[in-house]
Amino acid sequence: MSKSSPNPNSSPSMFQTDFPSSEFSARRKDVFDRIGSNAVAVLQGASPRGELELFRQSNEFYYLCGIEVPYAYLLLDACSRKTILYLPKRNVDQERSEGPILNADDADLAEKLTGVDEVRRTEEFSADIADAETVYVPQGSEKHHNPLDLLNTHPTREARFIQKLKDFCPQVKIQDLSPIIFSLRTLKSPNELKLMQRAGQLTGLAVAEAMRCTKPGIMEFQLRSVADFIFLANGAKGGGYPAIIAGGANAWYGHYFRNNCELQDGDLVLMDYAPDYGYYTSDIGRMWPING
Repeated sequence: MSKSSPNPNSSPSMFQTDFPSSEFSARRKDVFDRIGSNAVAVLQGASPRGELELFRQSNEFYYLCGIEVPYAYLLLDACSRKTILYLPKRNVDQERSEGPILNADDADLAEKLTGVDEVRRTEEFSADIADAETVYVPQGSEKHHNPLDLLNTHPTREARFIQKLKDFCPQVKIQDLSPIIFSLRTLKSPNELKLMQRAGQLTGLAVAEAMRCTKPGIMEFQLRSVADFIFLANGAKGGGYPAIIAGGANAWYGHYFRNNCELQDGDLVLMDYAPDYGYYTSDIGRMWPING
């Protein structure tokens, strides 16, 4: 059997469709207004989770440009009020295996999709910030190492990035960008509200279906699988956080996550689970009798 050529109408999407480029541009304008005219803001995109695992961008990076490409960087220069997006160069072998991936060689397309002023290769990033004096960087999104893990002394990716910035420009003063982004995100746009409402709807559908499937003798994780089906079948990336499916006394544990116990007749079951839908989620907890 011979393989047919890829159909361009069915090729994997390289960019999100929930927000227009004008909305990302407006968000970046708000950042310019808040960091001061002599500062720059720099964001490091997420790295891949693992081979052939669905990539998920960091919330802050996605909020400002919508790019879902690993190893991307974003530079917001408040002095010129221009934004530069840094992407890896085209990897032909990877695209042959996985499909098209937005890259630095697609500069015109990336500029059109995101509204940024310029797209450059990632290797140009360090030279472009060499003269920066004040750099705003998101901080606190990565968990610190557990002190009980005595042998793990490696710094987090976030800490390594900040150290690299100091190496690139020793004179730099690092400021935290996270409070600014958090403040901007408290006011939701109509497009954001649509995604949040849909996430809430899918959560309700998942809970209702889980109720219908509940009976003594099934396992907690089987109710999670019901919710996962509802989420994925309706366009979500999966769960927005670890599922809490707690039968009986397990409901007393606020963050019970093992979901490996059998549901017992006469007990109640608690479900606290919601989808990751377009980088937005919900948070709904419901409890019902296992025997109906």
